Amino acid sequence: MDFRLSEDLQLWRETVHEFTDNEVAPYDEAMDRANDLPWDIIHKMSDAGMFGIPYPEEYGGSDMGSLAGAITIEELARGSASIALTLDAHWLATDPIHLFGTDEQKKKYLPDLVSGKKIGAFALTEPGAGSDAAGIISTAVRDGDHWILNGTKAWITNGGAAEVYVIAVKTDKTKGARGISTFIVEKGTPGFSIGKKEDKMGCRGSVTTELILDNCRIPESNLLGKEGEGFKIAMVALDFGRTCIGAMGVGTARSAMEKAAAYANQRHAFGAPIARLQAIQFKIADMAMGIEAARFMVYHAAWKRDQGQRYSHEAAMAKVFGSEVAMKACREGIQIFGGNGYSRDYPLERYLRDAKLLEIGEGASEVLRMVVGMNMLKEFA
Repeated sequence: MDFRLSEDLQLWRETVHEFTDNEVAPYDEAMDRANDLPWDIIHKMSDAGMFGIPYPEEYGGSDMGSLAGAITIEELARGSASIALTLDAHWLATDPIHLFGTDEQKKKYLPDLVSGKKIGAFALTEPGAGSDAAGIISTAVRDGDHWILNGTKAWITNGGAAEVYVIAVKTDKTKGARGISTFIVEKGTPGFSIGKKEDKMGCRGSVTTELILDNCRIPESNLLGKEGEGFKIAMVALDFGRTCIGAMGVGTARSAMEKAAAYANQRHAFGAPIARLQAIQFKIADMAMGIEAARFMVYHAAWKRDQGQRYSHEAAMAKVFGSEVAMKACREGIQIFGGNGYSRDYPLERYLRDAKLLEIGEGASEVLRMVVGMNMLKEFA
């Protein structure tokens, strides 16, 4: 088994690494304080072709695959979890159109999404339905050759910033998950509006809002996939999203470890750098081992997707483990920084706030542990 990246993937990693050092990381603190999306960085990412990494050349992508996508997210997260999250959420909307859209829908929406000319958002969560996706209550009712959408979506990353939304609603309340359908809704459609903007604990450089559907009338042609296929579409989209969240965890943990190791070499106590203390060395060792293990889990999930294999199980494991590796690295990093780690003058407290979201969004760790556990129990039944 060859663990080496191809020459193209290694070159791309180096490209995104350099981009992150120059164009992303220096502005992460300012993003956090501003609590807003930095459009200048988004435009530079578009110019660099980052939005189209996993998608075919016929729509303007580079067709480099899902592994390249995971590498992109990891490297961006090393500089800013907010920027990585923005791209992940964009792909959550782009993926369903690419995988389930009609030829007409693909031709209409993918070129702008793949190029980054327009931002996408995926809307599943509601005020009363998070991990229980089948519990959504927003509705779509057929009216001739149109659908009328009503309801409220919550915690939608890229809300307001996006111009193309993939929205899941109930088209048959009696069928549970099988009564969910997805629709493409464009910003500016009458009856569609942006609600409350969230004042979040972390990832504040990404924008998160409510979406309001108030007799939002859209044509039949905006139904994505088949009627009643929405839950399946959402789960397929979330598999890649969870892989990317795992990659975000790896990137965030890397940054925490790098900053903590540098600080340990500079900080003196008891007449020597604290890096000479075994307690500090063990913390750094645990970070490094967790990062390496999480990266392999993420890459394995992305590789299976590129091979056309099912990878829901691997995506769930990568998401849970990657997010928890990030949280542990940030906690231990703060401990190494001591009192300085608790100050906003240093980046570790920001990394910790960012990392916490990874354990919640796109499937809480507790729910995904249930998924992994049930899969294993079925295998050995």
